[in-house]
Amino acid sequence: MFADVEADIYVMVDGDATYDAASVLKLVDAVIDGGADMVVGCRKVSEQISKAAYRQGHQFGNRMLTRSVRQIFGGEFTDMLSGYRAFSRRYAKSFPAISHGFEIETELTVHALELRMPTAEVDTPYGARPEGSVSKLSTYRDGLRIFKTIMQLYVHERPLQFYGLAALVLSLSALILSWPLIHTFWQTGLVPRLPTAVLSASLMVCALLSFTSGLVLDNVTKGRHESKRLAYLAIPKT
Repeated sequence: MFADVEADIYVMVDGDATYDAASVLKLVDAVIDGGADMVVGCRKVSEQISKAAYRQGHQFGNRMLTRSVRQIFGGEFTDMLSGYRAFSRRYAKSFPAISHGFEIETELTVHALELRMPTAEVDTPYGARPEGSVSKLSTYRDGLRIFKTIMQLYVHERPLQFYGLAALVLSLSALILSWPLIHTFWQTGLVPRLPTAVLSASLMVCALLSFTSGLVLDNVTKGRHESKRLAYLAIPKT
């Protein structure tokens, strides 16, 4: 859709008749009048149909995954996995669309946050599926796929944090293993457990390599962000 359709505003909605069609006006208005590049329809479910429309497992998973993205990438989204969204032309023509399946909402959200695009979230009613239809979403399988996508984006977009954390764990492990050896060496001048000493030194080398990799990849990521930001800004704002 983003590649082939030429428009000023794009609307994405799941085709299962669970989203309120009339709410599209609020989403589009947030793009036109509010200046947002991406507007997310935040699902609001009545108590009468909550179990049929929006299972508790899905709600819990959505909250956990949304909170994870907020902690890593920032933003104020409360319903990251909503399938009801409106986009500006700027957003549509700068989005690479790499993910497949239910992970796409995560990529849509992170793309907007990483390019510091103006975003918004509007409430929209959410209802039960039509009788006879079945949801394709698996709470555990697709939840794990979405979590895997979040972690991949974390490594991809925050390499210094990820590899820096790995370096910290490796270096602490090396220090814990080597401290008795150092203490013994100070007292006797001997290194009685050579394999432990080799392991400690190897872990510290791995820690240095991990930290160095994080620094290099962080510079690469910043350059990639600059290129994506310039490509986004090159598209006229309608």
